[in-house]
Amino acid sequence: MLHGYVKAGEIDFAVSLFEEMPEKDLVSWNIMIDGYGKCGKCEQAEEIFERMSCRDVVSWTCMISGYVFNRRPKEGLDAFRKMLCSGIKPDAAAIVSVLSGIADLGFVEEGKWIHAYISRNRIVLSSGVIGSALVDMYSKCGYIEDAYGVFTSFASRRSVADWNSMISGFAIHGLGHRALEVFRDMVRMEVEPNEITFIGVLTACSHGGLVQEGQFYFDLMQENYKLVPMIQHYGCMIDLFARAGNLKEALGIIENMPVEPDTLAWKAILSACMKHGDMTVGEHAAFSTIELAPNDSSSYVLLSNIYAKARRWDDVAKVRLMMKERRVRKIPGCSSILVNGKIHEFLVGKDMDLRYRSMILQKMEEVMCRLKLAGYKSDLTQVLLDVEEEGKEILLTHHSEKMALAFGLISSNKVVPIRIVKNLRVCCDCHSFIKLVSEVYNHQIIVRDQNRFHHFKNGSCSCNDYW
Repeated sequence: MLHGYVKAGEIDFAVSLFEEMPEKDLVSWNIMIDGYGKCGKCEQAEEIFERMSCRDVVSWTCMISGYVFNRRPKEGLDAFRKMLCSGIKPDAAAIVSVLSGIADLGFVEEGKWIHAYISRNRIVLSSGVIGSALVDMYSKCGYIEDAYGVFTSFASRRSVADWNSMISGFAIHGLGHRALEVFRDMVRMEVEPNEITFIGVLTACSHGGLVQEGQFYFDLMQENYKLVPMIQHYGCMIDLFARAGNLKEALGIIENMPVEPDTLAWKAILSACMKHGDMTVGEHAAFSTIELAPNDSSSYVLLSNIYAKARRWDDVAKVRLMMKERRVRKIPGCSSILVNGKIHEFLVGKDMDLRYRSMILQKMEEVMCRLKLAGYKSDLTQVLLDVEEEGKEILLTHHSEKMALAFGLISSNKVVPIRIVKNLRVCCDCHSFIKLVSEVYNHQIIVRDQNRFHHFKNGSCSCNDYW
């Protein structure tokens, strides 16, 4: 009965029943930890966990997965370490959860430690979904060749999930052709692709600008494999056409698909309108998105940016007032970089750590000077505020990824690439800036933004300026 209440989301009833139990067995304690975690109540899960006189691997796994599920990967990793110190051997579910948390963080050092633990304990990669979780972790940490190495290491025991992870990995790195090669190998190995496979394939086509190929695989999915497209597949196709500037085709899909478009579909249109300067369609897409997700700040911000590009400052003010009245807050840009085993975060609008502030600003001044000598000019169109040009340049200089990069240049040697993780899409000015830094400073730089990876080297980016 306790499990039934938790599964149905009736956590309050479950709590009452649990507290009234005269004797609580281990299973009951674990059910409550799991239930609280899935309801987003990690503090209550911690409280139950601390009250337990005896814990097993399920107790620890529920706690770890709860942290990861609620986007608290650092705590999930700490719990995993404590579990090992307590002498409890993790099961496949615990390993998969902690690898997922590391993938969210985006820094590979801890992932390599988990991989070494798996190897030392001779845990079979095809056991459960550990293999695909490792592939996913290395991909999302920017180590796509390591991901491919793991993928090839268990060639004879691959599940469809393993193939899907590798295809998706190549997709987020913009390596569309390699993703399609993996898909063709999958077909040759007579592994039946599923709906998730084609989400990865279509995403690869979208990020790689492979419009014709995307249309081919969308048709192939239905004709050869009799798979009915889900909203995610239609979303990929909308994104595919919208990114390429084919807004008419993208809107045609929205109008004719058999399901109602979701926020991701309209956001794809909205982002493309921002990029290609289509205000009329952009307004329609923005208000459609806001209607579906009134608390999502990104739609308001994109609409405000479209107005600002057209210098319609009154409309910009109206959007900001709408956000204020609805208590919608803009998500600030945040960039993270790992230096000497510690994650350093740079947040727009927040003062830097005083220990590093002066040297970062000094380094930034040096970088700007060298880049300007090499021909760099700030893209002031990326500052969508009604301020003077000098103010716009200062605002651009303080973008979080630039601050993280300056810190990386101070702290890193040229042998090791600088790796930055950003929570939002990298802007055009920062993209041009980082490209030139990679050339002037002869340093490889890898940036993971909200959508994909950018590998900067010798003044070029792996995305070919298509993102």
